Amino acid sequence: MEEFLSVLQRDDFVRNFIIHIQLSALSVVLGILIALPVAILVNRSDAASNLAINIGNIGRAVPSLAVLVLMIPVFGLGFDNALVALTLIAISPILINAIVGLRQVSPQVIDAAKGMGLSGKQILTGVQVPIAAPIIFAGIRTSAVQVVASVTLATFIGGGGLGDYIVEGYQRGSTEIALAGALSVAVLAIGTEFIFGGAERAFTPKGLKIAQKRGRRRK
Repeated sequence: MEEFLSVLQRDDFVRNFIIHIQLSALSVVLGILIALPVAILVNRSDAASNLAINIGNIGRAVPSLAVLVLMIPVFGLGFDNALVALTLIAISPILINAIVGLRQVSPQVIDAAKGMGLSGKQILTGVQVPIAAPIIFAGIRTSAVQVVASVTLATFIGGGGLGDYIVEGYQRGSTEIALAGALSVAVLAIGTEFIFGGAERAFTPKGLKIAQKRGRRRK
């Protein structure tokens, strides 16, 4: 227990904690900035949507550590490599959910919006995105939790983060040091789940929440 607490009090713990959060936050933000525009571009085409979803599924199938290692020949070791690799990991869940969410909007709803004289941009921002918001946020939440966990592996390519203590604990044969890193990552992942779960509920349109409740009651 004493060694566990000593890790939490070390100066480098705060630095690695901040690096872990920086890598996680930047990767998810970049993933959103890349995935959402692509989803908007392809959602009206069956072929383009299927291609993007298949690419996303391939991305999800590749182990996180393999993605980090594959980036070494291009970006070398360190923070930048970890950021690029983690951004690639972040993109897949967001891209797939955004495409599925946008395409699930009923064609009758879109036709009704067109009949009211709304432009394509107005239909997208005022109809499709609000209806798809819960699914899009679910993808962002999945991506964020996955990235927080994957940052742990950045230590193997010199990216820093809380994974350093898991490796240090293994090298020194100290379970307490490894637990200090592992439990810190677990707390971050649980906190991320709660934060994005709250954002998902906050950004779901009120009318959609009522419709979802009615649907659950009927079941």
